[in-house]
Amino acid sequence: MGLIVQKFGGTSVADADRIRNVARIITDTYRKGNRVVAVLSAQGDTTDDLIAKAAEINPNASKREMDMLLSTGEQISCSLCAMAIEALGCPVVSLTGWQAGVQTDSHCGNARIKRIQADRVRRELDKKAIVIVTGFQGINKYDDVTTLGRGGSDTSAVALAAVLQADLCQIYTDVDGVYTADPRYVTGARKLDEITFDEMLELATLGAQVLHNRSVEMAKRYNVNLEVISSFTGNPGTKVKEVVKTMEKTHISGVAKDKDTARIALVGLADEPGIAFKVFSLLARRGINVDIILQSIGRDATKDISFTVHKGDLAAARAALEENRELFHFDHMDVNDNVAKVSIVGAGMINNPGVAARMFEALYSANINIRMISTSEIKVSVLVDQQEADRAVQAIHDRFFNEVKD
Repeated sequence: MGLIVQKFGGTSVADADRIRNVARIITDTYRKGNRVVAVLSAQGDTTDDLIAKAAEINPNASKREMDMLLSTGEQISCSLCAMAIEALGCPVVSLTGWQAGVQTDSHCGNARIKRIQADRVRRELDKKAIVIVTGFQGINKYDDVTTLGRGGSDTSAVALAAVLQADLCQIYTDVDGVYTADPRYVTGARKLDEITFDEMLELATLGAQVLHNRSVEMAKRYNVNLEVISSFTGNPGTKVKEVVKTMEKTHISGVAKDKDTARIALVGLADEPGIAFKVFSLLARRGINVDIILQSIGRDATKDISFTVHKGDLAAARAALEENRELFHFDHMDVNDNVAKVSIVGAGMINNPGVAARMFEALYSANINIRMISTSEIKVSVLVDQQEADRAVQAIHDRFFNEVKD
């Protein structure tokens, strides 16, 4: 008898029929002799609806009260699912994040899990009950409810699987698994049977929305047996693991895009030691992550530095740099939020020269201009105009996956 953690996203529990479908999946797993812990997201657009309701009352509501409000969405879906499981004749109990022992830091709205004291969950499993746990939430040291940010239910599920030493963690979603690109927008996208943790982490970080990047990071750290699978078709999913059989055969595993990015260029910075440190340490202190960085060759005692940030951090980054303009002595700051980051990811590219060249050739053939480039051992990212992002992904995907090989 195994222990299986199953996570179901918002589309999987969007209405009564879908909740009954999820209840059948859970009870079928249970009746095969497994112990089951299910982690549920809020129904459909519930979280967005709650945010809108809060804005009607107080557009500047505190993050603590927002977390108190947003946590109710998962409680609704979990209790309804438990009722559906009861109707199917199986023992079940639904638990909030704090009842399940999920303890977080106090960063409301984007809290991180510090530990899980899963004694209650274990007791309920020992009673032969199915345990339904609210995803996306926990409790801090002040006994305040916190939420884990968008996609946090994935992280909740993987964390519980790690603590409970589950045999398998299944992430149920509205697609059959992990694809070489988003199948909703890219013609010819193919489902992968398996993908490495490193590749999945890069794809999640670079804009692929199948898994939350923090959940993949945690699965890798604790070696959680992870699978992405559809809650609608019943087809085999995609295994996410440390090593895959095709690692040395496949150059890349996927193409991703991120339209929530912006570029900042500081023009005419003093060409002196430590200037880059001053710029990026300032942004780090403000909690702003920086991605692609490009520094020009110094000329006339000045240099330019360009970098990208998440679009949500743009205003804060811009304000921080303007406030410290005298410290950096730059001539002017150029900001462009009409850009997108397009990336290829593959563990096999490090041993296959010419992968980046093929990517650039695909963009050249499509007449798409590259604004910035960033590379690592398993990824190549480029910055393009936002209106070109979808065409860029399709062109790159065609070049690597849909062309007839020589």
